[in-house]
Amino acid sequence: MAKKLKLNPLDASWLMVESKETPMHVGSLTIFSLPKGAPDTFVKDLVGAMREQRQFANPFNLKLASAALKAVLPAWVEDHKIDLEYHLRHSALPLPGGERELGVLISRLHSHPLDFNRPLWECHIIEGLEDRRFAMYMKMHHSQVDGVGGMKMLQKMLSPDPDATEMSPPWSVGRGTGAPRGPRGRSSLGESMRKQAEIIPGVLKALAAVIRDSWSKSNSANATPYAGPKSILNGKISGQRRFATQFYELERIKKIAKVADVTVNDVFLELCAGSLRRYLEEIEALPVDPLTAGVPVSVRPADDADSGNAISFIIANLNTHIGDPLARLYAIKDSTTIAKEKLQALPKAGINSYTMVFMAPYILQMLTGLGGRTKPMFNVTISNVPGPSAALFFNGARLEQMYPISLLSHGQALNITVVSYAGQFNVGFTGCRDTLPRMQRLATYMADELEALEKALKKSRKAA
Repeated sequence: MAKKLKLNPLDASWLMVESKETPMHVGSLTIFSLPKGAPDTFVKDLVGAMREQRQFANPFNLKLASAALKAVLPAWVEDHKIDLEYHLRHSALPLPGGERELGVLISRLHSHPLDFNRPLWECHIIEGLEDRRFAMYMKMHHSQVDGVGGMKMLQKMLSPDPDATEMSPPWSVGRGTGAPRGPRGRSSLGESMRKQAEIIPGVLKALAAVIRDSWSKSNSANATPYAGPKSILNGKISGQRRFATQFYELERIKKIAKVADVTVNDVFLELCAGSLRRYLEEIEALPVDPLTAGVPVSVRPADDADSGNAISFIIANLNTHIGDPLARLYAIKDSTTIAKEKLQALPKAGINSYTMVFMAPYILQMLTGLGGRTKPMFNVTISNVPGPSAALFFNGARLEQMYPISLLSHGQALNITVVSYAGQFNVGFTGCRDTLPRMQRLATYMADELEALEKALKKSRKAA
């Protein structure tokens, strides 16, 4: 009988809320340029070589013990008969494939749920992009990977050496660790219970503060659960997705942060807020009260090679009721400062417990079908995932850009995530196709907002 590995509660929750309309997989889009002098058959030959690699590392070798019980008793077992022809797909865009054509294809691929009778991943190699480029689209279930963990796996597959060849595909590299993720073993049960008893007072104190702040509403900068208004972003969604991208020079974002004395993430939140404000105004759906954002925060140690979920959340006020971009930026800074101070005050060992209790109402909404019917815990999810700072290569092909593709749920029709890479600031917009008309305009409006913020900051410095 195959050995079963039970999932920890946070990972299992993503399987429990899976549905036809809310598939819980996340993805990445990486775009490569062919090596100089590469033959026209480079991508075909690359895919052929990848098909020969049939060593499967954790978590690519794991599947659910029972697809029927995934929402009740989820557990992993090792799959010894993986059909690589199913998991690895090779396709092409009509030449010359542009960003629009690629976006349409990725939107369609990301709309399809994973097969729960197989290991929960797919890899698509897409050729035919203009300027001698090709793309790799990877998707995995969120129960096995978070943004930071996925980034670590991707970096293990790539190399800083442009001359490196015979490199392994992602499924042969995996996490780079031997043991699958799961709850602690029995040998440490007593120690675990003792530590949990020690951290309970701190966790309860933090949760009590959240409840107290939610009732008092004395400080508008102090964003609390369910403080945001109901909006078009927060209704029921369909299973169809739409994906758009935008990228900037990272130094441009850093310059604004330095001059304004805020963080890079504060600038990103402001760009999201400004583009959302314009988009919602255009479709006559901007709420009077300011939108709030759920911002995932990595709590993974720097030396942790695990790919599973190690995140907590803060809630930030996006101040979409403020028209001036600079004033909105400083208001966002006030909000994120308060939120981070609360999280940092928690005992490190208690962050996972706090996150589970803090997010329990949100998960309960999805499990009971109330998601999208009641007031949202927050209006939109906005993430910032740090990526590699130097250029990377895969079998000689240079990685030009990388974009994150996220999941949606009832009550959360939009996700905006950014990944930094080799001096770039790459933004991925994942939205519900049937909820948000012309969602791609958010990418255009973010570019406009960046220019407006730079002008406002320059004007402010001249006036000082």
